Amino acid sequence: MPSQDPFYTPPDQLTGSPGDVLRQRAVDVKVGPFPAPVKAWQLLYRSTSATGEANAVSGTLLVPPVPWANGPRPLLTYAVGTHGIGDSCAPSYKLRTGTENEVALIGQALGKGWAVVLTDYEGLGTPGTHTYATGQSEGRAMLDAARAAFTVGEAGLSPDAPVGVFGYSQGGQAAAFAGELHPSYAPELKVAGVAAGGVPADLNEVAKFNDGGPAFGLVLGAATGLATAYSDVPFESILNDRGRSVVARIQDACTIELGAAAPFGRLADFVTVEDPLGDPRWQVRLAENRAGERAPTAPVFLYHGTLDELIPFRVGKDLLSRYCGAGVKVQWRAFPLVEHIGGVAVGGPVAMEWLGSRFAGNVAGSSC
Repeated sequence: MPSQDPFYTPPDQLTGSPGDVLRQRAVDVKVGPFPAPVKAWQLLYRSTSATGEANAVSGTLLVPPVPWANGPRPLLTYAVGTHGIGDSCAPSYKLRTGTENEVALIGQALGKGWAVVLTDYEGLGTPGTHTYATGQSEGRAMLDAARAAFTVGEAGLSPDAPVGVFGYSQGGQAAAFAGELHPSYAPELKVAGVAAGGVPADLNEVAKFNDGGPAFGLVLGAATGLATAYSDVPFESILNDRGRSVVARIQDACTIELGAAAPFGRLADFVTVEDPLGDPRWQVRLAENRAGERAPTAPVFLYHGTLDELIPFRVGKDLLSRYCGAGVKVQWRAFPLVEHIGGVAVGGPVAMEWLGSRFAGNVAGSSC
């Protein structure tokens, strides 16, 4: 467990620059009970919080045995969908224990000969609470994971390699923010394309949509994550007894337990104020984490299932509109009659093919 593993505990002083590797070790990863035929390193690297403070984030770099002859081997920085808030939910731990549920898509990228680096995000694995649903933190963690991967000498990656950005659901939020922050935060990375699906682009809309819904626990998880990222938003101070009980229970929860923590609950049932998200302090931070307010310079592939029961289809369409309005080269794909999990099952492989076309140097299309 990460909480018992000293590797995840960062040094007292975080010196250096974002993306610097603080600690690394070679590890074995598994697909179920079977060892995966890849070289793997666990990384602890420096990154930056949503408020600009230095932090330490863990992650995993995977390099396939497949040779690569067409210039530098591409690197995919991969952000997982919601895994939960507890440290045992961290992808780096799940890869080592053979319990990572996104191995099929990760394997598709590795099978193409790409290197893949997965961030655990801030506070997932490492000490502290995971800043779940905080795009500003997630995007930086993704970009710094790519920076860190290039410094692992044994991996043999070139800093001139093209970088792809991939994520769905929470990972889609992370990928969108990585694309938006790239020009200012990590301009040296040669980002060839950003593939983001099922993006919770507007947390206000997503919270309203899920209020009273079967997966309402995700809303409390997001509030917990954002309140961890931003000390100025009121959360613990406005919880009632029921709210404190549920929030304490989800601190160690992974995906299923998190989503089912308070089925069909409403935010008003867990707090002592009438409209917590209407507080101006919350609105400022939610606006900071609204995707589409900055323009990625790399081409973007956006996709969404039309029957998504967690992230409304209109939220994806609105993100497309904001990107088009900002002059982003964005390709859109709607998957009819597909819900949230189906969106990645159907759209993920399509997104991987789109990224492969970017790595090959083909010009991206536009839906604008």
